Amino acid sequence: MLITTSYGEITRFDLSRKIAGRGRYWTTAYLLDKMMIDTGCAHTAEELDHSLMGTRINKIINTHSHEDHFGANAYLKKRNPEIDIYAHPSATKVLANPDKYQPLHLYRRLFWGQPEPSDAKPLDHNAVIETENYRFQVIHTPGHSPDHLCLYEPNQEWLFTGDLFVGGKDRALRAGCDIWQLIESLKLITDLPARQMFPNSARVRQVPAVHLQNKIDYLEEMGEKVLTLDQQGKGVGEIARSLFGGAMLVELVTLGHFTRRRLVLSYLGRNHEK
Repeated sequence: MLITTSYGEITRFDLSRKIAGRGRYWTTAYLLDKMMIDTGCAHTAEELDHSLMGTRINKIINTHSHEDHFGANAYLKKRNPEIDIYAHPSATKVLANPDKYQPLHLYRRLFWGQPEPSDAKPLDHNAVIETENYRFQVIHTPGHSPDHLCLYEPNQEWLFTGDLFVGGKDRALRAGCDIWQLIESLKLITDLPARQMFPNSARVRQVPAVHLQNKIDYLEEMGEKVLTLDQQGKGVGEIARSLFGGAMLVELVTLGHFTRRRLVLSYLGRNHEK
């Protein structure tokens, strides 16, 4: 399932596998100036490729190595072998061999699928990616994943944030995420003079600094509460219920990989991948 939205020179693709007649657990990709920022998941690779038919692409930038962000890399490159693919240095091995370095839980295979391997060139922090008309600053923003990148175009004041920024007030977190690192990464991009923010898991925002600061304030407030309750001897489950409410469907669907407990554990420095 694919929905396209235009923002001037930028085309946004919202992508999802259709299950029981509905799109489930959407992901996002962007196209501008012959460059893709992420390519969605394996289940929607053919649909994305068909939508792009006749559009020349010469670059793909992957914001990180989660399977719902590079799923169409190999598919698009088969159509055009001249495409250059880029990702953070620590993401390149995952893209090259996802079966080995990122075996997927059942729910991830169901909703997004296992991507085919794709070779990527490394992008370091503060590197510059140039297209015909734009220059993007690469910003290493770990937290959601260790290999996460954001892209900033200073002349246009565009900020592409991948999965670093998710709208709303988080009540759960996936295994392996580092919430304190994520907060620091949000602070790193908040001071950029951006006028538009293009996230992968939320709607496009105007005046990004306001939304980013609101997110930082909320996450820090929750962190203080978690640490206070932990110092009082409260257990992880009790803290999760007290601060983040009752059980969520996503906790059942992911079999404990994305939960309120994981968010609490991350604040306590114990949210290790399993």
